[in-house]
Amino acid sequence: MHQRSGWGDPNGLGQGFQALVLTALLVGLGVSAGLPLSALPEMLLPLAFAATLTAFIFSLLLYLKALVAPASALAPGGNSGNPIYDFFLGRELNPRICSFDFKYFCELRPGLIGWALHLTSVETDWEQTALSHPLCNPQVLINLALLMQEAELRGSPSLAMWLVNGFQLLYVGDALWHEEAVLTTMDIIHDGFGFMLAFGDLAWVPFTYSLQAQFLLYHPEPLGLPLASVICLINAVGYYIFRGANSQKNTFRKNPSDPRVADLETISTATGRRLLVSGWWGMVRHPNYLGDLIMALAWSLPCGVSHLLPYFYLLYFTALLVHREARDEQQCLQKYGLAWHAYCQRVPYRIVPYIY
Repeated sequence: MHQRSGWGDPNGLGQGFQALVLTALLVGLGVSAGLPLSALPEMLLPLAFAATLTAFIFSLLLYLKALVAPASALAPGGNSGNPIYDFFLGRELNPRICSFDFKYFCELRPGLIGWALHLTSVETDWEQTALSHPLCNPQVLINLALLMQEAELRGSPSLAMWLVNGFQLLYVGDALWHEEAVLTTMDIIHDGFGFMLAFGDLAWVPFTYSLQAQFLLYHPEPLGLPLASVICLINAVGYYIFRGANSQKNTFRKNPSDPRVADLETISTATGRRLLVSGWWGMVRHPNYLGDLIMALAWSLPCGVSHLLPYFYLLYFTALLVHREARDEQQCLQKYGLAWHAYCQRVPYRIVPYIY
């Protein structure tokens, strides 16, 4: 893939999954050498505070750097004149030192890997893929630490804990394996890199997306094989939709003549690009969001229904995607005009068929 203005260095693409594997190997070596990873869950609150403080200081430095950045480097909405607003959303689109792109790195590395390893102790517009974030992904580390502590407390991890870890590790691994897709997201293309994204990548993702594993550590949930099989099926359906929609879109974007997408029906636009109106993208306007939400439900179900906390991620993510979908609609309407109206008539449902 060729480098484009404001994007990360394409030479680093595809290394996210390698970083995840390397991180896992290093953690394994550390644990075998006596690293007390299972003690991590007891430090989550101070670590979350430290991550938030780090994000604030980092964002402040980014804002100061952006004050001397050329106008061409600023985000579309990052030069409002309101310092608080610009600090929050980010003035500079892709702040860099030399070839190192801070936003591109933080989008997929620190948040996701920490989340996934934590378990065992992410424009998604019409043209974008819904991703979450993993090299240093704290969420991976946190999940891993929670799984290990449960093994110490109860002799072995519960089936529910294994499912939550497995589902979320699959999600993180998929995001890193398809790392180059993040270059088409709204976060990279449109949003500046300020406190909103820095806090989300460094603190919010690893410490809140692991709530299911945290809940199971202190509220063990017995889970039989029949119910576990149903939950696995739900997650598989969600992943099938999520990966199928994103792969179809990315394949079409790279090569519309590819045999896998060449027969799909499209609508021409004034920009010269075409909009898919068949396949996954003819079912709803954001099929990747639908798959994401189904998987989010599967992550929560192993925790039972006795408490709302494990479903916080599902509720929050639903609100996030509905809001993002509204932003997507507005931007696509401005970009494609009448062609977008025609697309919406052909594909009336936004995320859930026959419902929304």
